[in-house]
Amino acid sequence: MKINFIIGDITKVADQFDVIVNAANNTLLGGGGVDGAIHKAAGPKLLEECKTLNGCETGAAKITKAYNIPCKAIVHTVGPKYDMDPVNAPVLLFLAYVNSMNEAITYGYRKIAFPSISTGIYHYPVEEAAMIAKRAAYFVGEKNSDLELTWVLFTQEDYDVYTKIFHIQWMMASYKRKKCLRNHLIEMQCLPIVLPLNHNWIIRLAR
Repeated sequence: MKINFIIGDITKVADQFDVIVNAANNTLLGGGGVDGAIHKAAGPKLLEECKTLNGCETGAAKITKAYNIPCKAIVHTVGPKYDMDPVNAPVLLFLAYVNSMNEAITYGYRKIAFPSISTGIYHYPVEEAAMIAKRAAYFVGEKNSDLELTWVLFTQEDYDVYTKIFHIQWMMASYKRKKCLRNHLIEMQCLPIVLPLNHNWIIRLAR
């Protein structure tokens, strides 16, 4: 599995992916931030389709056509509002990521782009959100090694946090995984992790 991070507008780089993920609200009828940008870029037909979906529960995900956005589909998920329920927020954010990936995988898509879900007007702390995103990616990636996941981040600050969290956590998780496999006499090949594209930074965890 490959993990990428870039800074930019997810609607402007959508042609690089099979699916982009929209950080939507429960109505799926558009809003501010990335949600509004995606609806604007996709055009009015996206709203028409979303009206037929009867909304979306927090942590769930639903898929639509991409219309004027140059990717194959849009997965809409609803992240938690951190201030309203900080106790259950981690589980709901984890589910938002996992359900988004599973929805894309169900339709045969492998290259998925995410925004930083819930860290805007939903006020989820970025570092905590990045750790949960990492756990979700690792959880789904265990059985889907051909996935290519990219976080398209709006600010340099978010980019720095996500690359730091994923770098540290993937190093730790991959080390534990490698040790376990060795104990079972299973040969482990190098596991590539692709980090910031503009840094040309590739880490290989060799035996």
